Amino acid sequence: MSSESLKYDLPARPAPATSARGTEHARLIRESFALVEPKAEELAQYFYGALFVLAPDARDLFPVSMTIQRSRLLRALVYVVQMVDRPDELVTFLGQLGRDHRKFDVLTRHYDAVGTALVSALKRFLKDAWTPEVETAWTSAYGLISETMRKAAAAETGPAWWPATVLEHRKLSRDIALVRVRTEQLLPYRPGGYVSVEIPQRPRLWRYLSPATAPRDDGLVTFHVRSVPGGWVSRAIVNHARAGDVWRLGPPLGALSVLPAADQRPLLMIAGGTGITPLLSILDDLSRWKRNPPVHLFFGGRRPGDLYALDELRRLAVTSPWLTVTPVTEEGAVSGGDRGTLAAAVTQRGKWKKHNVLVSGSPSMIRATIAKLLAAGVDLERISYDPFTID
Repeated sequence: MSSESLKYDLPARPAPATSARGTEHARLIRESFALVEPKAEELAQYFYGALFVLAPDARDLFPVSMTIQRSRLLRALVYVVQMVDRPDELVTFLGQLGRDHRKFDVLTRHYDAVGTALVSALKRFLKDAWTPEVETAWTSAYGLISETMRKAAAAETGPAWWPATVLEHRKLSRDIALVRVRTEQLLPYRPGGYVSVEIPQRPRLWRYLSPATAPRDDGLVTFHVRSVPGGWVSRAIVNHARAGDVWRLGPPLGALSVLPAADQRPLLMIAGGTGITPLLSILDDLSRWKRNPPVHLFFGGRRPGDLYALDELRRLAVTSPWLTVTPVTEEGAVSGGDRGTLAAAVTQRGKWKKHNVLVSGSPSMIRATIAKLLAAGVDLERISYDPFTID
């Protein structure tokens, strides 16, 4: 995955009032990262090399192949850079990340080594652009990252991970599988959230998956997994997972959710491919509410066969008068559906200025759809999406 594919290129949400120093640090971090981003993959490779020299035992925390891990570092860096002047959102994200990292048995000295390796890598690739002011900005930023993650991890009393036994594995299409697991202890995820998953076929390679069902009292969790080209974990799940396998599920993560039932603002959901999964979980939860906001869901794919969950959605719509489902395909027709891209179909159907919006899918689909919504006058503050659901 190239670093370019990690960028959403969206207008920044209005930043809260910050000190002049904080604003200057944010500017320096963004400008310096822009200079190294064309060589971000080389930077990531150098970073991990430096980390394993500083803390050799940290190598055992990572998979044999570091390719996917390096791309995840880039995504995390991009996300932090995007939110560097939005401390409330950044702290929430870092808190989730800190709790999630407990599953790796990360020690305090590992955080220190990461900070040293990161500064070393940035200094090497920025060269003359690595000024004392830039160093102070990055050192301060990593100090916040490290402190927030460590405090969140220390305050967590729940398990570092949950064992889950595979009960069912079946293909929904050639490259999509449904996997149902049961956890020994209830996994406290929110509808619309996601968890990291480790499978026995790919030890130490954690992959983010979104449950397709709301939390249940019996510990059952259902996942829909697409085999991604080059995705070691997703391909193993789709083609090789079997009943009886024991998975590890990390702590719940994610920002997608629906406001309490008291807020009856209409809801627009937009999903591409297996991006429908977290929205299915939210719909499952909404179906249990006594009063529901009206929901209009657009479910898109390139071809009709990509809309693997359409029959399930239509059955739910029959029994849920608050739900409207519009399928969208770029090639081929679907009864009652629209033709074209999701971004075009959504904006052609309405204005959506009074709706809360949830978007789920690939980075390119999210980027195009949100850009169209913003151009149509939808406030960015009303739009929610998660950036970390790729293999």
